[in-house]
Amino acid sequence: MTDNELLDLAAEAMKNAYAPYSKFCVGAALLCKDGTVFTGCNIENASYGAANCAERTAIFKAVSEGHRDFSAIAIVSSGGGETYPCGICRQVMAEFASNLRVILRNPEGESVSYNFKDMMPYIFSL
Repeated sequence: MTDNELLDLAAEAMKNAYAPYSKFCVGAALLCKDGTVFTGCNIENASYGAANCAERTAIFKAVSEGHRDFSAIAIVSSGGGETYPCGICRQVMAEFASNLRVILRNPEGESVSYNFKDMMPYIFSL
């Protein structure tokens, strides 16, 4: 699967976002090493702490279905630019996929990718 195909799946997932408070919709597409893809969107809540990000939605869906080997995650947002994962999402990524490639779409519509370890070099782990 190409980076752009994964970004397109993330954009499709973003259409399901529930963001009545921030109006900032996010979609993610997680590529498993076996080629399976899990998508997720952000889901807000009036009690802000109960909200869930798109990245965690995709990862939790995958893990709940028995998948734990991931190679890449694509993230897009209604903001139109590169949308980086928040700290909580980065910690979840560190738990399950510290070798993950993070793919974003820049404002020009081009894909850019980062090695997760460069985004969070000092992960918390046991």
